[in-house]
Amino acid sequence: MQLGFVGLGKMGGNMVHRIHRDSDHTVVAYDHNDENIQAAEGHGATGASSLEELVSKLDPPRSVWLMVPAGDPTEGSVQQLAGLLDSGDTIIDGGNTKWTDDIRRARELSEKGINYVDVGTSGGVWGLQVGYCMMVGGPKEAVDRVAPILDVLAPPETDEWGPGWGHMGDSGAGHYVKMVHNGVEYGLMQAYAEGFELFSKSEFELDNEQIAKLWMQGSVVRSWLCGLAARAFEQEGNDLADIKGWVADSGEGRWTVEDAVEKSVPAPVISAALFSRFTSRGEGNYAAKVEAALRNQFGGHAVVAADPVAQSQPHAE
Repeated sequence: MQLGFVGLGKMGGNMVHRIHRDSDHTVVAYDHNDENIQAAEGHGATGASSLEELVSKLDPPRSVWLMVPAGDPTEGSVQQLAGLLDSGDTIIDGGNTKWTDDIRRARELSEKGINYVDVGTSGGVWGLQVGYCMMVGGPKEAVDRVAPILDVLAPPETDEWGPGWGHMGDSGAGHYVKMVHNGVEYGLMQAYAEGFELFSKSEFELDNEQIAKLWMQGSVVRSWLCGLAARAFEQEGNDLADIKGWVADSGEGRWTVEDAVEKSVPAPVISAALFSRFTSRGEGNYAAKVEAALRNQFGGHAVVAADPVAQSQPHAE
């Protein structure tokens, strides 16, 4: 299968790499950054200098995967592609779009005969190695058409858990499930962060790296996030001194809380985790450092470096 791919950042570049490494599918790749295009070409992709050139290098019926930031960048790319593609072509949005935008786009594109598939993608910078968990929305015929690509990008199917990607339902369903997934992620990260902050302030001389690694050995709270916490402590030290306790949010947690309010679904853990991120943008605390370190570990999200001058100043009593 031939695929157009737009957006070659941390995840997008690795996805193109995985497609060429693990299959005979071919990719025509475009990004605003020429270095990212060159990296994709190094993995076997054909580079394009614009969306127009990308579309011209694809054989109909065309499929174009978007992996760009949610909001205006994705909206602009979809609208531009809508003017370049033909009836029977497909646009796949693998970013973190709000599901209500998916529903609107699918309706607008269907009037032009263009298919639209939304793919909530989880896996961060580790997807190249272990695969991407993908939550897919859209018409069955359109999803079936891109299934060969999904099969390559997803983790291998297992007897215990089944396939590594799933069709969630109509347009918007994939991103809706991914949105709630990220809300749950907020809560899990917050719980780990608070626990490790307690350890950091305990009267005992506790080693957070040791504890996180121990918890990975059969404990009830073992998880990939716990393993990443252990890795962060190993790399950054137990005090996470070089990381500022400032935690960003990319939107999905807010949307989850908004939807919970709209549906009258109690979501105290997810809500509190979101508000805690807002709190971190003041002075921050150790729990915020842990969350920032975890976001860096699983998604390659940038951390804000601690101010060495401020670190050296005496604390007020």
